[in-house]
Amino acid sequence: MDELKKLIREVPDYPKPGILFYDLTTLLKDKRGFHNLIDRLCDHYNGHTIDVVAGIEARGFIFAPALAYRLNAGFVPVRKPKKLPAKCSSVSYSLEYGTDTLEIHEDAIKPGDRVIICDDLLATGGTAAATSKLIQQLGGKVEGLAFAVELAFLKGRAKLQGLDVFSLIQYDK
Repeated sequence: MDELKKLIREVPDYPKPGILFYDLTTLLKDKRGFHNLIDRLCDHYNGHTIDVVAGIEARGFIFAPALAYRLNAGFVPVRKPKKLPAKCSSVSYSLEYGTDTLEIHEDAIKPGDRVIICDDLLATGGTAAATSKLIQQLGGKVEGLAFAVELAFLKGRAKLQGLDVFSLIQYDK
């Protein structure tokens, strides 16, 4: 994955001092890099039957539809409150300083649907764990969680015990 890692811009002190931000827009604009990233995400799920890929707002919306297309699956958005027009199910979860909420249309996942959850980056795991809970509330089966990047030093996988967590690029510090 070194060739993909080289395409990611590192921005120090963003969004606040002491934070090193991994900017995937530089990878996305590289046609070969983006194509390679989607191909490798899809390769992990070859041989699996997937009904739906759920993309987490906002950057998950970049990767999830491409993954869904290649896997012959549907795409559903998981959004912040009051962004979806029909009746929604929601889940609230804890952040370092407060709480957040995610929503999905109640009819987006049917009982028994096999679902991959997709986002750009796995950090502390709270958003991914909340999305897994939301999918399961609707009767879906979480077949896996797919991430372009994982900040392994934040130990987000610990909140996703028992689930297939796949990331292409890992940062250990």
